[in-house]
Amino acid sequence: MELVDLMVPGAILAGAKCTSKKQLLTLLSAHAARLAGLDERRVLEAIQERERLGTTGIGGGFAIPHAKLPELKGLMGVFAKLDTPVEFDSLDGRPVDLVMLLLAPEDAGADHLKALARVSRLFRDSSAVAKLRGAASADAVYAVLAAQGQPRAA
Repeated sequence: MELVDLMVPGAILAGAKCTSKKQLLTLLSAHAARLAGLDERRVLEAIQERERLGTTGIGGGFAIPHAKLPELKGLMGVFAKLDTPVEFDSLDGRPVDLVMLLLAPEDAGADHLKALARVSRLFRDSSAVAKLRGAASADAVYAVLAAQGQPRAA
């Protein structure tokens, strides 16, 4: 499973402007709801419910908010690159500037976990992270995400 397989056109927000975790989650929820034809409030509630279990700010300036929604037909992702990092209650206390929202159907099981692991691997790749942070547009972010999982030149 590649990250770009989880994304529909328009699923990348480059240069997003948010001033708080709440505003960021609201922005991501609204965007995902529009793309998937879901109720915006329902998506936000599911994400906030997951956040109450523990932060999805994994450290290093990254967050992977995620939730399961019974009405969703398949896994989907929305990627956001923020202009200015926001406080996110991250495990290391650092503000977040790169965020991958993952939404999954209730019965996604292992696929949901594989997607979370794939995003986590992306955020551990210092070269990819540097490219994401340097990307000036949604197309540039997409190119970095698409390159992940591709064989590297020797």
